[in-house]
Amino acid sequence: MQILAFFILQLTLFSGFTAPPSWQNKIDEALWPAIEKGQMVDCIVLFNQQTDLNSAYQLPSKEQKGQFVFQQLRYQAQKSQKPLKSLLDQDGIPYQSLFIINALRIQADKNILVKVAKRAEVSSILSNPTIQLQAPRSVPSASNLRSQSIEWGILDIKADKVWEMGYQGQGVTVGGQDTGVEWDHPALVRQYRGNLGDTVIHDYNWHDAIYDYNTLNPDTINPCGYNLSVPCDDDVHGTHTMGTMVGADTDGNQIGVAPQASWIAVRNMERGYGNPFSYLEAFQWFLAPTDINGMNPDPNQAPHVINNSWYCPALEGCDESNFGILEMAVDALRAAGVVVVTSAGNQGNECSTISQVPAGFPSSFAVGATNNNQEIAAFSSRGPVYLQDSSTILIKPDVAAPGVSVRSASLNGGYRTYSGTSMAGPHVAGTVALMISANPSLSGQVDSIEAILRRTARPYFSDQDCGILAGNQTPNAVYGYGIIDAKAAVEAALAVVIANTQQSLEQINLQLFPNPASDRVVIARSATNLPVELRLLNTNGQLLRQQLWNDGSNELSWELGSLPKGLYFLSYSSKNQVSTQKLVVQ
Repeated sequence: MQILAFFILQLTLFSGFTAPPSWQNKIDEALWPAIEKGQMVDCIVLFNQQTDLNSAYQLPSKEQKGQFVFQQLRYQAQKSQKPLKSLLDQDGIPYQSLFIINALRIQADKNILVKVAKRAEVSSILSNPTIQLQAPRSVPSASNLRSQSIEWGILDIKADKVWEMGYQGQGVTVGGQDTGVEWDHPALVRQYRGNLGDTVIHDYNWHDAIYDYNTLNPDTINPCGYNLSVPCDDDVHGTHTMGTMVGADTDGNQIGVAPQASWIAVRNMERGYGNPFSYLEAFQWFLAPTDINGMNPDPNQAPHVINNSWYCPALEGCDESNFGILEMAVDALRAAGVVVVTSAGNQGNECSTISQVPAGFPSSFAVGATNNNQEIAAFSSRGPVYLQDSSTILIKPDVAAPGVSVRSASLNGGYRTYSGTSMAGPHVAGTVALMISANPSLSGQVDSIEAILRRTARPYFSDQDCGILAGNQTPNAVYGYGIIDAKAAVEAALAVVIANTQQSLEQINLQLFPNPASDRVVIARSATNLPVELRLLNTNGQLLRQQLWNDGSNELSWELGSLPKGLYFLSYSSKNQVSTQKLVVQ
């Protein structure tokens, strides 16, 4: 299955980045009051030329996907940014360049912005506001003492049963984009990818996207400092979430879902405050990690999964003007074979409270929070998510996971207990590590990993109906597809053999015609002795039709009259091989 958010993006958010009719309209409305007063503004210049990454989904391995995405993005950025960079150099205007989206960050006055806006290659100039990238508020519990050898959340999702099978995350790298990490914490130091035993190397394992204090912080002194070459956590949040993914010490603190996985990290906010560019810079580094000087990017060093226990509320600066650029970054990572796990948010128990980014993106895997009685937390945000014109509905959260009274690593080598969807997301990221550890061929296969997580989740129901999502059905807007089950997910992962798409097509030899289709599509095959399971999905990953084809016939006809126009995916499997073809309905 390929859930290509790029197609949704083109139909919805991306429409906001087409060339506007006049240069004045290219400049974000939020910038005008300041530049009319002669002030300098911090902004992001977005270019018209953005890269189509759809072909990456057809590549068989994570390494090939990552190299392709990196090379295509960087080539497009270098080519289209060159003329504007020359102009800015002439005027002595410093800039920071991105390739994960084709954009530049500049600080300029009205005179420069007018010059930039009048250029044909520029699509828009967006505000880069200083905002609070509010990590879902976690609430300390009364006690931080260990109550059992293995934390309840690990037992609840049956990760300990996976350990008994011999899989603890070996060979897998998880990434954390947060407030940093106390890298030498007893529960995390062994798992740090830069720790080679006799030496520690931070190149390709740590990046700091924070270069100065945020003016929203009352205290101008950061406890860690800025532009760090060694990991540090200026809050506690990043250390806690990393602990839930991989943490374990020699004193019996079993706090992590995948205690033998490796971790790398980016600090993307300064004591809880950041801006869109710092998040984009973090996403770009995860796509192709660099040395400690920010040079020599290498997509082969990218993690398998990234946890994002944060969100950016519209009330504090993120709005539809910059949603799209963050979504393009998530889409790029997904195309590169990296699973992007997000926390659903802590906006409470009303319907459609998953309204922040990145949890509301089609390409993010959003996680709600539950307690030790498998009840949804009162603070956990609900779905569904309505995209822009409300014509497209996303089932969110995707799943739920333990997020109430979760004990994990704290600063100064300690441990604390917190609650929030921030604590739930790391349980899912750790489960992804277990799945890939058990079946390395799943590396880079984001669609298959997410499909397994949804399919093996334990269904839970609610008396809360949200729009078309009834609480007494699965999926619903409260638990999504249910509470994750790491043991069931790993067992399902072991049963899957990911084949090269072309090889699989040759073996199963299915053809669709006509394609594009209108009212009917014929599925043809040459090998009649192989039973094939057919599944038709939309771009949101919703299963629309399912059929086992085992009658020995050469052709199968499906009526399409009730399907809206658009892109769909026909997923088919035989002998544990899975492949996908696109189907366009017109």
